[in-house]
Amino acid sequence: MSSNTQSTATIDGPIATITISTEDSLNVMSSEAMSRLGDAVAKVAADPNVRFTIIRAEGKVFIAGADIKEMMPYDAAAAQKFGELGSSVCDAIEALPSITIAALQGAALGGGFEIALACDFRIAVGKAKIGLPETTLGLIPGWGGIPRAVRLAGQARAKKLIFSGNPIAATDGVAMGLIDTVVDDADALDTEIKNWITGFDRGGPQAVALVKRAIQDGKDVAAFADCFNTEQAREGMTAFAEKRPASWVTG
Repeated sequence: MSSNTQSTATIDGPIATITISTEDSLNVMSSEAMSRLGDAVAKVAADPNVRFTIIRAEGKVFIAGADIKEMMPYDAAAAQKFGELGSSVCDAIEALPSITIAALQGAALGGGFEIALACDFRIAVGKAKIGLPETTLGLIPGWGGIPRAVRLAGQARAKKLIFSGNPIAATDGVAMGLIDTVVDDADALDTEIKNWITGFDRGGPQAVALVKRAIQDGKDVAAFADCFNTEQAREGMTAFAEKRPASWVTG
């Protein structure tokens, strides 16, 4: 039976929040739950006014992983389908033009950590554990977690994490480049996210989106040229010449 983990997207001006929750249970990503997360991501992607997207969760964990009970009867064809679904959702998170932050109030393991890895940044409470334990089940991460972990941590560190399957503390994740910062508790997590959002306020939203595109496809010259098709580039250069803040700066 698929988990009843839900994903809800709320948009408040320039800030979108995707909240993952499961009533009276842990957050676990079945195929249905992954599809619901994909729907929430699509809702955010469709709003051109969103500058920041926070992916967070309710409960003891961020996400405990994929739904093992659902996967147990899979054959290779079913696994291929589930892998493609999970990968497409994680790719959609990575492709969001807004700045994305995963807020880890608890453990992010397996598919849950793969979802977090698809975000631009990861902020975690000190008690949170992270990891990719799939090999301990005779499996491997199948939603893009392997290449993303390698890009962030380097091949040797990523291999150690994935080959062993051992979860690590969020503080150790900082040293590996997998976690961006650690805070004491959930209240501090909210404050830190607000600080990060404030720190990015000066960056033009369309320019940020083009930077993200260039990082993914490696075509920075084309992205630079495309800046000159945007109104924000004209506004930004004019604001610089006139020695005033650009129109998108709120602070």
